[in-house]
Amino acid sequence: MLVGEIMDIGVRNLAYSEAEMIWAINEEGLPGTGKVSQQEIKALLEFSSLSIGAYLEDRLVGFVICLPPNTEYGSLNYAWFNQRYDKFLYVDRIAVSVESQNQNIGSILYEHVKKQAEEMGVLVAAEVNIYPPNPGSMRFHDRHGFEQVGVLDHDEKSVALFVYNSNEGK
Repeated sequence: MLVGEIMDIGVRNLAYSEAEMIWAINEEGLPGTGKVSQQEIKALLEFSSLSIGAYLEDRLVGFVICLPPNTEYGSLNYAWFNQRYDKFLYVDRIAVSVESQNQNIGSILYEHVKKQAEEMGVLVAAEVNIYPPNPGSMRFHDRHGFEQVGVLDHDEKSVALFVYNSNEGK
């Protein structure tokens, strides 16, 4: 692809059959994405209320998996939001393949998430690693209008907890 060439990124729902490719992209994003097995990816897809992929020429290059409140998902970060908010769309993970990073694919995916949350009248909830640090994700969430609402420390990890409210002031 030439510099300045516009990519034709398609966005559509993820298919259960794509779990292996989703897992592979997730692995490229470690430690920021959080380590999971292929089976756990399949479980996340079952829990999700929004799971979409970004496709370049029908090749998956990025994805986001979001959960509604009150599923049986065992994440401590997810539980933190469940204890404090009744309605939200929880971004469990967003990842872009290494070869496709820095091409606004993450932003394209987040715009879809934010639009869905606005239509549902809910917050978008997410977390970013403080330790191990993930400064790129911190900048990304700041650029997308997220507000930090807490910090959660567990084991050898610390996360900043964020919400985005598209309905604020409406």
